[in-house]
Amino acid sequence: MALNGGAYAPERSKTPFPTRQLAILALCRICEPIAFMSIFPYVYYMVESFGIAHNKAQISMYCGMVTSAFAFAECASGVFWGRLSDRIGRKRVLLGGLLGTGLSMLWFGFAKNLPMALIARALGGLLNGNIGVLQTTVAELVTVEDHQPRAYSIMPFVWCLGTIIGSSLGGLLARPALSFPSVFEGTVFDAYPYLLPNLVCAAVVVFGLAVGILFLEETHEDRKFERDRGCEVGQWILNKLWRRETDYVPLSDKDGSLDEMRVMLGDHDSQAYRSIGSSPTLCSSRASIAEPPDFSLEKDCGASPDVTIRGAFTRQVCLNIIAYGILAFHTISLEQLIPILMSREEPSPDAHPELPFKFTGGFHWTTQQIGTILSIQGILQMIAQVVLFPWLNRKLGSLRTFWLTIALYPFLYLFAPYLALLPKAGRIPGIMALLIWKVTAQSLSYPSLNMMLANSAPSKKVLGTLNGAAASSASVCRGFGPTITGIVDTFGDSHGLSGLAWWTCAGIAAIGWIPGVFMREERRRPGFQGVAVDAEVGIGEPLAGADSDADSVVTLSADEAVLSK
Repeated sequence: MALNGGAYAPERSKTPFPTRQLAILALCRICEPIAFMSIFPYVYYMVESFGIAHNKAQISMYCGMVTSAFAFAECASGVFWGRLSDRIGRKRVLLGGLLGTGLSMLWFGFAKNLPMALIARALGGLLNGNIGVLQTTVAELVTVEDHQPRAYSIMPFVWCLGTIIGSSLGGLLARPALSFPSVFEGTVFDAYPYLLPNLVCAAVVVFGLAVGILFLEETHEDRKFERDRGCEVGQWILNKLWRRETDYVPLSDKDGSLDEMRVMLGDHDSQAYRSIGSSPTLCSSRASIAEPPDFSLEKDCGASPDVTIRGAFTRQVCLNIIAYGILAFHTISLEQLIPILMSREEPSPDAHPELPFKFTGGFHWTTQQIGTILSIQGILQMIAQVVLFPWLNRKLGSLRTFWLTIALYPFLYLFAPYLALLPKAGRIPGIMALLIWKVTAQSLSYPSLNMMLANSAPSKKVLGTLNGAAASSASVCRGFGPTITGIVDTFGDSHGLSGLAWWTCAGIAAIGWIPGVFMREERRRPGFQGVAVDAEVGIGEPLAGADSDADSVVTLSADEAVLSK
């Protein structure tokens, strides 16, 4: 039996883009970068106030410990939260992560010594399972593959916006008794000089938590039809504020697009209810279709089959997780090395660099100049995220976009340290070119990986676990990256090799080519879990762990979709 591809495409285009739910998810998401980034403007002074460091080098080391505590703790809990979201649903875990973020910020604001600050940051990492679960939620909201580039660019855009807001709040509100003595001197904010920015960030988190409770809807396929009293209250509030109850249209986008298979099958008039466990699930009736396809892999209207944890980690999934870790290692190291380059002393006029490798120096810019440049970086990344990535991804696909990015990353690290040798007139153009290259690479690489991981998952039911594993891989590498490159940079600078840490990152980025070579882009359609569709050649092939004797094979190309029995 065959379905005409031309008939399929128009039906598929009727599936709406989940604008409302992604907007609500973005409001929840923006709380975290605001809270996370708010500490960076004042963490140096906070550690200095603890009185445990004997010199500036030790202050920097302790600052690195405070930063890394969050990443290491998040790594330890990432898989747990992902698996928990597969069992109890995405919304509960997302809201729990927000609550954990708020509690850790309050604790951090009251920290008077290094152990308390480290525990507060570690608590935030342990209680925050949002990174992997967030990607899972996006993957379940977006059922149309053509919508993926647009959808996967939203969350990184929100993160960039949150980092700008968070950095501004932290710099403005820290030590208010010094900045605004007439208002804050002698108050609790004088005794706890870093409490105010954390209180404001906690208030932002409470706002995001309220929005999530009232309006965020469950996306887990076995849980999304369970009663949600929070959403009922949110809908009641909307009824009272904007429209009469008789005119009310549900906030949910999923009501109109429960599954892409419903749209493809084309009948929305006849519907039947069935039960998965204890949760009712709405699925389309096939009785009105002249030649209903017999999906042997999915007898029950597109429900995902149960997959063991071992079976979930297919070859492509494992390659994706490894690529996550390598990418996270050198990109977080880049975030550390750029401010070092801009703040390091200029080369001495008497210095005679022995090119191409032996030279030292930096720009010796002020903190205000560095802050301005980094703010511009955030704006550039937002533009690249919402404009460049969706366009390029549609042209090249996720895999080719990722290949392009990782192929060029090592050259970024190879050439960056030579900016220190530029004359003063060429430094701003040089650093701007570096930042444009950097933000473009980040805007293309991470969303591409997210999409490929979502599409390579053998079942929606293990998607939370897989995203949790990827988040843990990234977190542990983000924990080690700044520490290792910091040690290498200190060693290199003391031996007249300012570029040593940069070139080390170039080597790590080149290692990232290895998993990239073996990765394949897979495409999914709801109801076809266990079958991978190779986007490069358009030939359906069973996934590792799938039933090789399954009698339904999917073959997709740009012009047609054939369901062959």
